Amino acid sequence: MIIKTLEVGPIMANCFIVGCEKTKSAVVIDPGDEADRILLELAESGLAVKYILNTHGHFDHVGANGRLKKATGADILIHKGDAPMLPMLSSAAAAFGVKSENSPPADRFIADKDTITFGEITLTVIHTPGHSPGGVAFVTDRTAFVGDTLFAGSIGRTDFPGGDFNTLISSIKTKLFALEDDTKVYTGHGPATTIGREKRSNPFLAS
Repeated sequence: MIIKTLEVGPIMANCFIVGCEKTKSAVVIDPGDEADRILLELAESGLAVKYILNTHGHFDHVGANGRLKKATGADILIHKGDAPMLPMLSSAAAAFGVKSENSPPADRFIADKDTITFGEITLTVIHTPGHSPGGVAFVTDRTAFVGDTLFAGSIGRTDFPGGDFNTLISSIKTKLFALEDDTKVYTGHGPATTIGREKRSNPFLAS
């Protein structure tokens, strides 16, 4: 499995390119900004995008949806709980003093336990509300892309519209912490971590 990490945009969100080594089919997870840079990385890696996957609908994770879709023809997939955010990215970004393009509507809604296959890779969707109503993680082979639900030593904010602290903690403890301890966790901002490390040392999740 090919995994490329790009830190994009003024809020420095992580965008992930995940590709199948054999078929060169790929997905882009959370293209928040810098579409040209994402497209260049895809070209240099010889990967063809099948899907654009959104862990949630905040502008810093989906702002390049439109340009990426126009360039590749890939379908946009998001949970229906966050789909209403896609046409409002410009105004949401303006509240932070930055610019973002509105996203086209989703081509398909994804839900808990759905699977997404490209090449020889299959991702399973885990619905993890709390940071946002439609937050999801994408999981395969002891690898999880969790958006802004869980960070190395921290958790996602819950003070945005639709956020809820208790719901977020429940999502992490009952869903993400059900994964194997050696599962590598690729987060929406900052460095990667593991499930085991966060169980042992995350101060927000001490039980």
